[in-house]
Amino acid sequence: MVERERRIRRYASRGRRVRSRSGGLYTAPVTVWITVFFVVPLAIVVLYSFLEKGLYGGVRYRFSLDAYRALANPLIIRVAWTTFRIALASTIGTVLLALPAAYYIARSSRRTMLLVLIIVPFWTNFLIRVYAWMAILGTNGFLNTILLSLGIIGEPVRFLYNQWAVIVVLIYTSLPFAILPLYASIEKFDFTLIEAARDLGASRLAAIVRIMIPNIRAGIVTAILFTFIPNFGEYAVPQLVGGRDSFMIGNVIARELTVTRNWPLAAAMALIITVITAGGMVVYSAANRTRGRGSGRRV
Repeated sequence: MVERERRIRRYASRGRRVRSRSGGLYTAPVTVWITVFFVVPLAIVVLYSFLEKGLYGGVRYRFSLDAYRALANPLIIRVAWTTFRIALASTIGTVLLALPAAYYIARSSRRTMLLVLIIVPFWTNFLIRVYAWMAILGTNGFLNTILLSLGIIGEPVRFLYNQWAVIVVLIYTSLPFAILPLYASIEKFDFTLIEAARDLGASRLAAIVRIMIPNIRAGIVTAILFTFIPNFGEYAVPQLVGGRDSFMIGNVIARELTVTRNWPLAAAMALIITVITAGGMVVYSAANRTRGRGSGRRV
């Protein structure tokens, strides 16, 4: 009997070792991928941000904090403030449009078709969509043509090359990323709570605001993160449809890399964006854990 138990333990131990080795083989490609395409580039960015700018651009391998001191430059602070305002305005606009759209999709009997329509823009190249908006907002574009034909304006209005054009296009490009997480949260919501509130005298709008919105906070926070973080580091949209007053951090980083060749400053700004992104994800994860512990205690 004792010998039999020893054999069982030996076989179990051998099985655990085999599973451990096979698990390592399965995760090896993912580990290599993350190391090569994330850890190594991030380490290079961190290293470059603490080096000196070379005499003819690039970097000189000598420790320096000049790049971080340059972040206090009033011009960079102004661009950072502009970036924050544009990202915040586009995020608010996106979520305000995505909420009713996600609600309608979740309540519709044709939700599959509507979800496909939401995903269709992903099948088109991002730059093509931005150029389409340039054709719509241009001086001789679709919007000016309609307004002129209706007699609303007497001459073409300059819709392009300003902050409002950047915000509008960012809202358009961000909508799918906000609608999908909101739809996922709204679909799980128990709509009998809305009907119960209406039976007690609440209007539909009041029931939605006071009952549904608090219950879909996770979807709202996800939509905000999926919108604000990419928009904060956006480069192509302000480059194509923005003007001098809509220069964003992404444009400054590109300029420092390619024109002035101040790689340490570009690396420092890119690292700041990375920290903001990571900070947002940490806050979101902490909020989810806190909410999970709270719901567990209530149960």
